[in-house]
Amino acid sequence: MREIRTAGSARGDGYKGATPRPVSTHHTVSHDWLIRFVEHRIGDPRIIRLIRKWLKAGVTEEDGEVTATEVGTPQGAVVSPLLANVYLHYVFDLWAEWWRKHHARGNVILVRYADDIVAGFEHEADAKRFLADMRQRMEKFALSLHPDKTRLIEFGRFAAEDRSKRGLGKPETFNFLGFTHICGRSLQGKFLLHRKSRRDRMRTKLQEIKAELRRRMHLTIHEQGKWLRQVVIGYFAYHAVPTNIKSISAFRNHIVNLWRRTLRRRSQKDHTTWRRILRIASAWLPAPRILHPWPRVRFAVKHPRWEPGA
Repeated sequence: MREIRTAGSARGDGYKGATPRPVSTHHTVSHDWLIRFVEHRIGDPRIIRLIRKWLKAGVTEEDGEVTATEVGTPQGAVVSPLLANVYLHYVFDLWAEWWRKHHARGNVILVRYADDIVAGFEHEADAKRFLADMRQRMEKFALSLHPDKTRLIEFGRFAAEDRSKRGLGKPETFNFLGFTHICGRSLQGKFLLHRKSRRDRMRTKLQEIKAELRRRMHLTIHEQGKWLRQVVIGYFAYHAVPTNIKSISAFRNHIVNLWRRTLRRRSQKDHTTWRRILRIASAWLPAPRILHPWPRVRFAVKHPRWEPGA
């Protein structure tokens, strides 16, 4: 388990956030507990025996020696994400839902993707109690929260106003699923959650593209453009969310610059000017634009308000 972020507001109508990040489940999953969880749904002993073999497969060291594993799921095995998700379903999902019904005084929002979790709370006291109770829950099942990446943050509609009254700066930001989440404002001055691509992830991606462009340096512009087009389309498919237009525009601009520098390195007599590379890029690279709908549109599709009983 990696990350938890909790939120709540003492006012009862805003949100405060916390970002605890538990350590990875791949290294700390208890085999005995995992088998007990799996047996809740699977009665076929052959499947249980196969899962036990997967768990005991061991880890191959750099010198070729195989080390038996007593805890954790096999690193790199295709079944590892599935088993880790089963483990977290019983350790966190069911427990968090029970905690929300029995202990929370206000609204609670829980979002989990694999081992990344965001928990939002209406009241600050709920956020602090949830964090303390969760530490105990994790310890019971051989998991722990990352000490450096676990934190409570004030976040939401009233965070900026409340912090300003106390003489504090802007609300803290947090990272989740490749985006930095920021308390912002819309053009009308209302609260708006801003999502921006993480700078460190973008920098790493650009370094990989730079290295690959160097290997493809002597290919034709047609072949380079075809490959770069796939790269940019793939990046936009995930990152082109509302409020992130500046980040995806910057990514495309960096790609164009890397392409120009690569072409110029092919020969001392190359004269690829900015005018020429912009013309080439416009022919091959898609223009930056938002591809994902706003959350309220997505939510309306999945939970239509006109249904009877909605």
